[in-house]
Amino acid sequence: MESPIPENSTSKRVQKLPPSTPTCTNCSCFFCNMSETDPLVRRAKIARCLKQMPLRDDKEHVLALSSLWKIAMTKPNDPEFPCLGIFRCMAKLIQKGLRNKGWLLSYQNIYIPYYAAHIIGSYTMNKAKFAEKAVKSNVVGPLIDLLRGKISWVEERVSLRALGHLARHEATFEAVGEHEEEIIEVAIHIASSCLYEVYDQFVGLQESQRLEYHRNLLTRGLGGLEVENRKAEEWASQLQCWSLYLLDCFACKERSLGLICKKKFLKDLCTMWGGLANPKSPSGIGLLRTLCYTKIGRESIAAVEEVVENLCIVSRSSDDRQHLAIDSLLQLLKDPITRYKVIEIVAPVLADLVELKGVRGRLKLGHQAIVQVLLQDYHKIKYFEIKLKSEKAQKALKGIWDLKVDRVKRESLMSEQEIRERETLACVLKQEGNKKFRSGKVEEAVVKYSEAIDLCPVKARKERTVLYSNRAQCYLVLRDAEAAISDTTRALSLSHVAFPHSKSLWRRSQAYDMKGLAKESLMDCLAFIRSRFRSQKTKTFKIPYYAARMLNKQMNATWLFASAKSRRSIKHVDELDEFKGQYQVDVKTMRKMTTRKKEGRRRKSDRSTTRTNVTRQRL
Repeated sequence: MESPIPENSTSKRVQKLPPSTPTCTNCSCFFCNMSETDPLVRRAKIARCLKQMPLRDDKEHVLALSSLWKIAMTKPNDPEFPCLGIFRCMAKLIQKGLRNKGWLLSYQNIYIPYYAAHIIGSYTMNKAKFAEKAVKSNVVGPLIDLLRGKISWVEERVSLRALGHLARHEATFEAVGEHEEEIIEVAIHIASSCLYEVYDQFVGLQESQRLEYHRNLLTRGLGGLEVENRKAEEWASQLQCWSLYLLDCFACKERSLGLICKKKFLKDLCTMWGGLANPKSPSGIGLLRTLCYTKIGRESIAAVEEVVENLCIVSRSSDDRQHLAIDSLLQLLKDPITRYKVIEIVAPVLADLVELKGVRGRLKLGHQAIVQVLLQDYHKIKYFEIKLKSEKAQKALKGIWDLKVDRVKRESLMSEQEIRERETLACVLKQEGNKKFRSGKVEEAVVKYSEAIDLCPVKARKERTVLYSNRAQCYLVLRDAEAAISDTTRALSLSHVAFPHSKSLWRRSQAYDMKGLAKESLMDCLAFIRSRFRSQKTKTFKIPYYAARMLNKQMNATWLFASAKSRRSIKHVDELDEFKGQYQVDVKTMRKMTTRKKEGRRRKSDRSTTRTNVTRQRL
């Protein structure tokens, strides 16, 4: 993001003037002090300038803050300005803007609170000692005032960022924790409603209705409507990310879990991506994983079936946060209190991942960890000491035991010739399955592929990958999306993590689309395109038409403001219906009035006719 103030005005001020030109007579001029050549004199002048800045009314304050903002963004670890009192200056400027509306709306001072909070957040990002200086300078109070939404959503974004950095450091966490309850409630509200707020206050408005202040901060008023919308989408995502990050800081310390673990908010977390542009940013899944490491969090999550199901969906996807979902499910299964509340939902899903070597380099979340957790009490389930209601879960656990224990033992006792024969027979069955599929006998093809999977040796990972993927294609034709997702996930677990099986990615994308899971379909489609690009290694690579069509469909469905737009449309329809209802009432009233008038006219006409007849009779 760039400053809304033209750079030329700043650069001219810091240029050295020729000797014949009179120098600036204002001893408090920030840019003249910055151009001082003597380091000691320069530091003394800047410290004095920062001390006097909140006390003076100068139309060039915003230019100084714009320059300080650039310095803080490029050199956040430089101790010069934090040691010269920049935090106290920024805190006082924010307080002045909130208390004195006249000053805030004069010149370009409306930008000052935004820049001040941004500068605080930049300098406290990495260094704990800077964060301690900021807390001693009383920045927390003004930042919370901005967090309350006293100006607009753009200030909420930078105040959340600054408070998140302060809460991250051990030395300064308690300073933020003093306002714990209010901060948690506000952060939850922002995380749940910020997309609607940004859409209603900016994206959903016409260009002429948008605040010039927001447009200047986003794009300096340049770039047109499309660039503004793209930047607003990025900032809205960051607003949600920073609110989740702040909540995560409290959850890591097991603070305010009762407020965070409310059923409605846990459901909302499932829909919060956290921004694809920054995979390190916390998402709803990231906060859920933190909660799964706490007793209260596990019990709260296990009680909401919808949340557990969403964790299962992410664990079988190409999402960068797949490992967070798998880790969350494993924590729920390790806890004896929550294990049997979720195992019937989780076991059939994790059964598809029991041959996963690792999740993006995280070997501790691979097949060994999954198998160990799932089968830790299988002997009790097998001998009916523990009864599961779901036959699907029982079948899944039995399948894992057969694959990872019984089958491995049997094949270890076989000779190499026997293993080759089984592999050859599996290949013959696969060819028969291919013929059945091409002839339209899809159900018979499923049987052949299943027989081949049972015969194919466990070590023949490539052959089994193809078999699972082929059977998944049959399930797609049969419109069995869940079975197709299961088989494609098994195929992808068998394939290499860095080079996943591209056909399985595309087939799972189709299956997710069939189930209406747009985000998961989009992620698989993107992964499919990447794998195709790597395999072809040509400069003239083109995205296949069918993949481009799927990509366009799911990007429209997963647009950040899609739900906000649909809500506004529904609200508009409701208002229209209400107006129509009022109009219909008015029409009925008008009809009654018209009927009364007609009756009155008819009566008058009858009276006049009667009088005329009487007069005629008299005559």
